[in-house]
Amino acid sequence: MKILLAAVNAKYIHSNLAVYCLKSYAASKGQEAEIAEYTINQQTEEVLRDLYERNADVVAFSCYIWNIEFIKAVIKDYKKIRPQCEIWLGGPEVSYRAEELLAELPEVRGVMVGEGEEIFAKLAKAYREELSLNEISGIAVRENNGEILTTEPAEPLDFSALPFPYGDENLSFFDNRIIYYESSRGCPFSCAYCLSSLDKRVRFRNMDLVKKELKFFLDRQVPQVKFIDRTFNINGPRTVELLQFIKENDNAITNFHFEVAAELLTKEQIELLNSLRPGLVQLEIGVQSTNSETLTAVNRKTELSELKKTVAAVRKKNNVHIHLDLIAGLPKEDLDSFKKSFNEVYEMNPHQLQLGFLKVLSGAPMEGMAAENEIVYQSAPPYEVLSTNWLSYEDIILLKKVEELVEVYYNSGQFVYSMMYLQKHANSPFELYEKLAMFYEEKSYAGLKLSRNKRYEILWEFAKETLFAEDNDRAFATGPATSQIFAEILFFDYCLREKPKSRPCFAMQSRLDKQELKETYLSFGVKREEEGMHDIEQFSFDPVETAEQGKVVGKPCQVLFSYERRDAMYGGAVTKKNKQ
Repeated sequence: MKILLAAVNAKYIHSNLAVYCLKSYAASKGQEAEIAEYTINQQTEEVLRDLYERNADVVAFSCYIWNIEFIKAVIKDYKKIRPQCEIWLGGPEVSYRAEELLAELPEVRGVMVGEGEEIFAKLAKAYREELSLNEISGIAVRENNGEILTTEPAEPLDFSALPFPYGDENLSFFDNRIIYYESSRGCPFSCAYCLSSLDKRVRFRNMDLVKKELKFFLDRQVPQVKFIDRTFNINGPRTVELLQFIKENDNAITNFHFEVAAELLTKEQIELLNSLRPGLVQLEIGVQSTNSETLTAVNRKTELSELKKTVAAVRKKNNVHIHLDLIAGLPKEDLDSFKKSFNEVYEMNPHQLQLGFLKVLSGAPMEGMAAENEIVYQSAPPYEVLSTNWLSYEDIILLKKVEELVEVYYNSGQFVYSMMYLQKHANSPFELYEKLAMFYEEKSYAGLKLSRNKRYEILWEFAKETLFAEDNDRAFATGPATSQIFAEILFFDYCLREKPKSRPCFAMQSRLDKQELKETYLSFGVKREEEGMHDIEQFSFDPVETAEQGKVVGKPCQVLFSYERRDAMYGGAVTKKNKQ
């Protein structure tokens, strides 16, 4: 009998840790299974064909909000071409409404509810040995008479007893993909919008096992390991020990991503983070809102002043990539309040600012709070907020437009100094992106697939018509600024990404002839054969300090851009300057 675990990822670079955990645990119990991974960007016909050719007797799909509709479509057609195949579902999107889904999908035999390793292993054994499915804990199953039976919940396993899901035999599959890893399960917090709040038991994997498994990644120079622990730093001494281990075994390549609670970061942890190689660690911090009433409504406790101090302390050495999250659509937060939250988080200067939208997940406490807060949300996944008692759909549309441009002009890391300079001359960060969104609409750029070069040109066009527009009632800037200053900063950002093949419309004219360029390369210590991986440009001032301070700083200088090495925080070229 052939049993298949099927995963449908959001992007090619993603992988599905769940199916690898289920496969490895089942194998430890003598039950073999195969894995098939797809993406939602594939055609359903392509997935159908691959599933058909695998000819499995049982297919179990791993279900999340981003893939459930895709999986439903595949299942409906797959059952037509493989009517004898038994279909099972598992994962967070189906665990809290199993009976509802079984009623909706007659093609599905059953749902694995909750933590799946033990359930799947027993399910595989039951099929192979023709045992009764009714005796398996943690499932909802369609019986022969059509009735749905839900069994008792399965007991959680000893987390340290689970086998490591990765090995040399499957590691090559993860080339150019993110590897996900789990060192703890559960979360002690009660955030109303999160499914993790339903299980407050936190189980830690044995520390020796964790170190051994992290060493496996480090020895093989895996590019990135993303921890899916809901709160990596929930245990202070354990956090210090793991960070120290990562520091001592740093291979100068592997990067680790952790989701942390900022209020739990101790002075010792921060000092240790400050001592790490730039780029070794990324921290994701869920701020969600800076409105205290909103945070109370969703069962979060965050002291804004302390949060700002913590983020500033971690960011002090600029060696740890900081990702801060906001959620629009939470109770008691209207548009003005969200703008304030946005501005306060933006001014913490994170390397990435994620502007997300509330998703009312099945089973999460927020689902029960929706009616009293007049939260209207999508009927189909991802169940995203459409309006609330405080936020209209029109407000949501505006925030969506701002979100798109934050992704392009902030989170891409391609316009770091340009946006820094513009923000210094805008009334507020939110207004800057709001005005930019309006500009995109007016010029019919919104919704278009635009090249990187075009994004730079649009920002230049926007700045000329707003920031530098005298006697223009659309101008929103404050303080002195000139088009020449901004043009040089924008060109500096442009050169950070790659060596210009041609000069964009806002670039200064090159002031170096071939002989001067050759001599300047030599003054920087660049050999002739290395010139192709470098560029030299002249600026009227220090572009970095000018962007940071919002006014001209520094004397004219020559900047060497080295593309063979990249900045660990933003991915730009490493630079060196000669003052003239």
